[in-house]
Amino acid sequence: MLKQHKDFIQIVKKQIKDDERFMGILAGGSMINNTMDQFSDLDLILVYDAIFQDDIMMNRLQIASRFGRLLSGFTGEHVGEPRLLICLYNAPILHVDLKFVTIEEVKDGVEKPLVVWQRNSSLSQLLSEIKYSFPFPDIQWVEDRFWVWIHYGATKLGRGEFFEVVDFLSFLRGTVIGPLVLMKNNSLPRGVRRIEEDAPDFIEELEKTVAIHEKESCYNAIKSTISLYLNLRRDYEIEIQIKSEAQQESIKYLEEVYREI
Repeated sequence: MLKQHKDFIQIVKKQIKDDERFMGILAGGSMINNTMDQFSDLDLILVYDAIFQDDIMMNRLQIASRFGRLLSGFTGEHVGEPRLLICLYNAPILHVDLKFVTIEEVKDGVEKPLVVWQRNSSLSQLLSEIKYSFPFPDIQWVEDRFWVWIHYGATKLGRGEFFEVVDFLSFLRGTVIGPLVLMKNNSLPRGVRRIEEDAPDFIEELEKTVAIHEKESCYNAIKSTISLYLNLRRDYEIEIQIKSEAQQESIKYLEEVYREI
């Protein structure tokens, strides 16, 4: 952890200690596995007494402004987490995610957080009793959808919506390919996060799934995505129902579309 991170945490601790509404501070993200660098943001969980819920949720920006020079802050509905306040501070510039939760909501996470500060031992006791489990993709869920998604990509290719194809391929990397590659390399399936570091043996294949705004590039990237998925799927084929006809027909359609444009 760098000085800018440590200094910010110290300010938060000082402010929260003096606020009786709060019961503790937890840390998530890269602090959990000690992988922070100068580009890391801070993921802090501010645990409060539920009787103050309305007051705290209405005044989160005001609370966040006590921690430093707040340039901007907004809530996290776009990532499905309205309790989250995403903040950008200055002097030094720093991205900080502040999640405001009651002690009853602490159990909702997917990884065991670190205790940064607590008013008493209740947080540590609670964390020792919870079994956190990081969500891994359901391979059948993926297989059921993958070929429908490939057909969708082919329709956009046929229409000449190349920007849509580029977006679509990015979605497939983050939702399907990246997680499966990371799992194969014994890493947590966090989309494509740190994939260059955690799966260097797949970089060349992953590069082929990246398209530019051009017909040939988009077609080849879709084909490379299919090829990589089939390679990764082999590890699970005895466990799932393969959608063979959907696979055959969606690939056939892609080829037909490509020949016609």
